[in-house]
Amino acid sequence: MPPKLNPSQVVDVYVRVTGGEVGAASSLAPKIGPLGLSPKKIKEDITKETAKDWKGLHITIKLRAQNRQAKVSVVPSAATLVIKALKEPEHDQKRTKNIKHNSNISLDDVIEIAKFMKPRAIAKDHSGTVKEILGA
Repeated sequence: MPPKLNPSQVVDVYVRVTGGEVGAASSLAPKIGPLGLSPKKIKEDITKETAKDWKGLHITIKLRAQNRQAKVSVVPSAATLVIKALKEPEHDQKRTKNIKHNSNISLDDVIEIAKFMKPRAIAKDHSGTVKEILGA
C-alpha cells in the first residue's frame, strides 16, 4: 500500500484533454483520486476553464492540488498556439478526422508565440525558439 499523502503538500498533475469537453470522470479518477479530489468537480472546472478560448483544441491542463483544493490552469503547446493563430472555425474532434490546415499565419504571430513559449523551449536564443515554432 502506498504511503499517505500530506494534504498540505503541493502536487502538480498534468492531463491532456480536448478543450471544452473532458472524457469520462473515470479517466481522471486514477490520477486525482489519491489526492482526495472529486473527479466530477475537477471535470466541471476543466470544462469551464477551456470552453471559451480552447474549444476543440488538444491542450494540456495543469492541476495544482493542495489541501484537497485544485487550481486548474491551461498549458498550451506550440502546435495548439499555431492552430489558434490560424483563426480557423471550430471542429468537432469526434466527427472530423484528418483536418487540413491551409491558412496563413503572419511572422508577427510566430514571434508572439515564440515569446510565450521561450521558458519551455530548448533553444538558447530567441531566433532558435522562432525556428522551433516554425517547425511545429
